[in-house]
Amino acid sequence: MIRVAIDAMGGDHAPAAPVAGAALALAEVGDDVVVQLVGRSAAIEAELASQGVARTRIEVVEAPETVGMGDKPLQAVRTKRQSSIAVGLTLQRDGRSDAFISAGNTGAVMAASTLILRLYPGFERPAIGIPFPTVGKPVLVLDGGANVDCSPQELVGFAHLGVLYARDVMDRSAPAVGLLNIGEEEEKGNAATKEAHRLLAASGLSFIGNIEGRDIVLGSCDRGPFDVVVCDGFVGNVLLKFYESTGKLFHRLVDDLARAMGEAYPELPKAQERVTQVLKQEEERFAETLSNGMKVLEGALTREDRMLDGGTVFQLYDAFGFPVDLTADIARERGVRVDYAGFEAAMGQQRERARAASKFGTQG
Repeated sequence: MIRVAIDAMGGDHAPAAPVAGAALALAEVGDDVVVQLVGRSAAIEAELASQGVARTRIEVVEAPETVGMGDKPLQAVRTKRQSSIAVGLTLQRDGRSDAFISAGNTGAVMAASTLILRLYPGFERPAIGIPFPTVGKPVLVLDGGANVDCSPQELVGFAHLGVLYARDVMDRSAPAVGLLNIGEEEEKGNAATKEAHRLLAASGLSFIGNIEGRDIVLGSCDRGPFDVVVCDGFVGNVLLKFYESTGKLFHRLVDDLARAMGEAYPELPKAQERVTQVLKQEEERFAETLSNGMKVLEGALTREDRMLDGGTVFQLYDAFGFPVDLTADIARERGVRVDYAGFEAAMGQQRERARAASKFGTQG
């Protein structure tokens, strides 16, 4: 029997969503799977009744406390020992459950997992692994945000974790690992990535070397496809949030393409190959733009004056499509201030150039 504990109080729509999800899962998996809904029993029982969920293979485990999305992770773990997160992970630790799932406070889940389950020998930190869609098979990117600063040894540990996940969960027979960097050459990157490259090359893993941001969209580089992408949590989280925005971009591209085709729009299914080709080209351009923009930003953030000049902020905004608030967030996490006045001045100069060009075009 496989027992899966679910945090019934975690997420934006708890307990309704976890209860509904449990019912859907039980309808698809084998009869040897039991779901343990962990949380406030009265609320869970009421939701089960409201949704008409059969109690077959469902257990309710009482956990009177909850961890909110705004709670500080470590403090919540230490003070709310009867939370649904703590109780669920304790079930796993004590052998009364085989796995724990939560859509709640990610930081609290990571902190509680480390304190209650402990790390396997040889690993220094846990990581968040995120499957990224590509034009082919999904690739696993880790760390997705748990560790902002990482040592080379920790990056190698993430690679080992990623390979195990890709092999056992994603069914990849021989997972290949790429190290996310600002260039494919071995000598590129900061001190941590350079040393991580050396360690990974000697790790015995199927390491294909450095990859760049644009390679992730394709799921491959000029040295072949890869299954696992390793980076620190700072880079991984920035990449994740950029990736989340691409869906709107692709939808807009399809809409624009359909309008451009005019009367041929009813024949769009017949033009699927061309549509796929256009989207692939745009994906590649977007990935290249993102990669080039990150190179500019990374270079600017290493300056000694700890001030990101307005000209660079404007360049990122104008040439690479980086929103100013995103650039500011990245800078703030690095302890770098943003020259907003300089940005506004650069923006004003751009407007003046545009006005001058417009006046010139109307003369005569």
